[in-house]
Amino acid sequence: MRKLARFFVPYIPYLVILLALVYGQTWATLALPSYMSDIVNKGIVAQNNNIILQDGLKMLGVTLLGGVFMIGVSYISTRIATGYARRLREAVFTRVEMFSLVEFNSFSNASLITRSTNDVQQIQQVLGMILRIALIGPFMGVGAIIRAWDLAPSMTWIMALAIVILTSIIAVLFTVALPRFKQVQKLVDRLNLVTREFLTGLRVIRAFNREDHEEKKFDEANMDLRRVNTFVNRLLATLQPTLMLIMNLVSVAIVWVGAYAVSSNVMQVGNVLAFVQYAMQAIAAFLMISMIFVLAPRAAVSAQRIGEVLGTEPLIVDPDEPQKPKADLAGTVTFKDVSFAYSGADKPVLEHISFTAKPGETTAFVGSTGSGKSTLISLIPRFYDVTYGQVLVDGVDVRQLRLKDLHAKVGYAPQHATLFTGTVESNIKYGKPKADLNDVRHAANVAQASDFIAKLDGQYDSDIAQGGTNVSGGQRQRLNIARVLAYKPEIYIFDDSFSALDFTTDAKLRQALKQETAGKTVLIVAQRISTIIQADNIVVLDEGKVVGQGKHDELLKSCSVYREIAESQLSAKELQAAASSGQLTSPELAL
Repeated sequence: MRKLARFFVPYIPYLVILLALVYGQTWATLALPSYMSDIVNKGIVAQNNNIILQDGLKMLGVTLLGGVFMIGVSYISTRIATGYARRLREAVFTRVEMFSLVEFNSFSNASLITRSTNDVQQIQQVLGMILRIALIGPFMGVGAIIRAWDLAPSMTWIMALAIVILTSIIAVLFTVALPRFKQVQKLVDRLNLVTREFLTGLRVIRAFNREDHEEKKFDEANMDLRRVNTFVNRLLATLQPTLMLIMNLVSVAIVWVGAYAVSSNVMQVGNVLAFVQYAMQAIAAFLMISMIFVLAPRAAVSAQRIGEVLGTEPLIVDPDEPQKPKADLAGTVTFKDVSFAYSGADKPVLEHISFTAKPGETTAFVGSTGSGKSTLISLIPRFYDVTYGQVLVDGVDVRQLRLKDLHAKVGYAPQHATLFTGTVESNIKYGKPKADLNDVRHAANVAQASDFIAKLDGQYDSDIAQGGTNVSGGQRQRLNIARVLAYKPEIYIFDDSFSALDFTTDAKLRQALKQETAGKTVLIVAQRISTIIQADNIVVLDEGKVVGQGKHDELLKSCSVYREIAESQLSAKELQAAASSGQLTSPELAL
């Protein structure tokens, strides 16, 4: 809760103004029964029309003034609640932006979305109620009890009894409802997760005729949430009629006792009526406070969940004393005896990896599925930190470089091409927003994307849907590669970024890349031997270990793992030609 409280500090001046308005509203509300009592006792009973007129006008003025105070309370409280919620959402988003992949693995995407939207909304609603209702409750409750005591001390036991009964009822509801509120937020997470999986996997679901299965999963999650929400709402639904019954019984009791007091000339009629109103105000004030205690548990659960996000410190941060890259080693990537294991894993994913990638050279990584290729690449931009050893960029351990400086040197094309809502142009210049259209066109041309872009209605102004769902997989990959080229980094990383391309496009793209990235460091993860056959250094991985390094023809002779992969993709004739000339002879695979 302390983590969330600091976001409230800018609104303390507004809170002071709000307290003044609440005091004014309370004064106006408590003043009305006194005027009514005087009108009845001194005006109607004594038949004094001047008192009726004077006090009536005063009541009208106080009512109008109370309305102004009430509007002010609503305005300020809403401003505070919505502003605080905005700051919370901003803080959650900023903290999530700082997360490494390690922290992302601790929270599901659906949970993070729920925490930054639904949970913040819960806090906003309860905070708004506290500022509008709960603040006025203590003022009104204490003031009403004092004034009721002044009117008829002998009848205040009725108010005390009603408050004790109400306290008992609300305490029971609070005890029963609290666990359910915690369960509701978890079920919202689950429902979001099921919905997200359905939307992202829609094509696969339809391809395998699993709509009924997914519908059943959604119905189960939806019904679980409905069941818990229904239980909680039924509890809260029983509260209002119960409270109204108690309030009406209190009114009857006061009138009953007050009637005897009036008949005995102990009290006046106006005082009895005023006492009834003060009793209702005292109970209403107590109900205001009680309602907060009923609704606060859900907000408390939401606050705890948001606090978990804000309290999660990123493991990958800038060093206290960052080092400067070495100019004479610009673009050089070196792995020194690197090992890496995921948190909680039984054994390392990578073990004792060592190699050097130099400017002007292409370093490729190949191996069977699960051999650790993508994980190895992820260590360079510090998506993860090594468990043992060092990853050096420009001769400096990446952990000693500022993340901003490190990422400015690295252009990364991920395995799964990601496009953002916008246009073709905005996606290509995403890493370099100030790039002009000529740079964008050049990057698209090198990436072999200009042909299909020219066929789009708006060409570079054509809309791209969220995730790039309105273009094909190969087109997404080419736009993804064009984005990296437009960024113009010192180090290019292509993590299996050519897998969706046909052989002809792949060959043209690699030829164009060779010219575009001349003098730069290029690292490629690939499944196709044809993609990496001309690499200056090929690193062969098997179960997280380096089992071979060298050029294509060297590895064919010295590395059985590489030879097995190559023979599974290429014919003996193609292998022989590649070994002797360094390229494939087949027209469809030729560079």
